Amino acid sequence: MEIHPENFLGIGPPHSELETARAVILPIPYDRTTTYGKGAARGPAALISASCSLELYDEELAVETFTLGVHTAPPVSGNEDPPERMVKAVEAAAGKYLDMGKLVVTVGGEHSITFGAVAAYHRLHPELTVVQLDAHGDMRDEYEGSKHNHACVMRRIRDMKIRTVGIGIRSLCLEEVDYLTRHPSILISGRRVEEGREWFEEALREVGEKVYVTVDVDYFDPALVPGTGTPEPGGGDWYTTLAFLRALSRRSRIVGFDIMELAPIPGQPASDFLAAKLLYRMLGYTLVGDGRQDGQGPILR
Repeated sequence: MEIHPENFLGIGPPHSELETARAVILPIPYDRTTTYGKGAARGPAALISASCSLELYDEELAVETFTLGVHTAPPVSGNEDPPERMVKAVEAAAGKYLDMGKLVVTVGGEHSITFGAVAAYHRLHPELTVVQLDAHGDMRDEYEGSKHNHACVMRRIRDMKIRTVGIGIRSLCLEEVDYLTRHPSILISGRRVEEGREWFEEALREVGEKVYVTVDVDYFDPALVPGTGTPEPGGGDWYTTLAFLRALSRRSRIVGFDIMELAPIPGQPASDFLAAKLLYRMLGYTLVGDGRQDGQGPILR
């Protein structure tokens, strides 16, 4: 098969065509408000590049999810935009594809991007729950002069009266603690995520029928994903995370999701590859569920 390196998975027509694709990958190469390790603006390109080396057969779901159609859209915004303008551009772009009936997967870039995508989804799904996989609370009201700094994204989402559930959180500031004392939210700590799966049911009880999942890749243990701006000790592993996301997809309808904060490290592609495979697997959970291709069961036990 001819590789199209500009597209997620390297796929070309007919499976990459916008008109027939079930999903749209929306790259946002933006990290203007990042305050520690820069590089997330290169994340979308690194994820797409790594995805071209993925196997197209999903060994867990026993399907080739790409056959449902995955279109890679042109990048939106860039570091020339202030964050307030960037989130509006993201909201408009995501809204355009949502109006076409597509599943829009936003790929960053820093976490501030998520507000624009969630705002577009919230217009269609006012009862939305946002499930946040992240090391950080991201609930400051303002940071470095902006209410749309990456450290404020979940606060802005909660300002829209959207229910949120945080998974893997292991870093908070005092302002966030004070805010959460007054406005409680379910936060599953990174320690509990690392210790096992007993927290699944507690988290799943909090979600509604329709869910948007935002993944800041610093949620993962930095031994798995060193390529991120602010790696925190501890965090999620691969199989526990997949088990939770699959359980979530069975409990609720995942209407949209994003992958944020990948900051690629030259010569170390592990972070890029994990992010790409996570995106493809989540496409499977969202679009395929427990379906099997041609009645085929799983090969791997």
